[in-house]
Amino acid sequence: MDGSSIDYAEGRVFSFDDESAIRPDFLQTIDYSGPRQRISYQMNEFAAVCPFSGLPDTGIVWVDYIPQNKLVELKSLKYYFISFRNVGIYQEDVTSRIFNDLNPLLEPEELLIKTRYSTRGGIDTTCTINSNEQKS
Repeated sequence: MDGSSIDYAEGRVFSFDDESAIRPDFLQTIDYSGPRQRISYQMNEFAAVCPFSGLPDTGIVWVDYIPQNKLVELKSLKYYFISFRNVGIYQEDVTSRIFNDLNPLLEPEELLIKTRYSTRGGIDTTCTINSNEQKS
């Protein structure tokens, strides 16, 4: 390599899994028939792996939704989030993946997924997907 371009991440390389290791099959639902309400969950110990550097990405995940007929069972949600721990996936793709796994499972009136990552290189990253802002 001539040093004029960087085609790979420098430093130590740690192995990590691809997205097939994410386990949406862990997710379970509970029937819901109560009044209209907004439900919010916050996972403060979320971790995945940056596929470029192989370094951990840690942060917070919020799941905010208005259920119609289903709730996500919390222990299953925790196991689902833990399945990301050794997966190489970009921060923005994590948010999309969680949204794409939970939205068809829950069929909520509204769903918002938000991720905020620990500062990396002086940059804070927050990603948000709101079902009300998606095209039908």
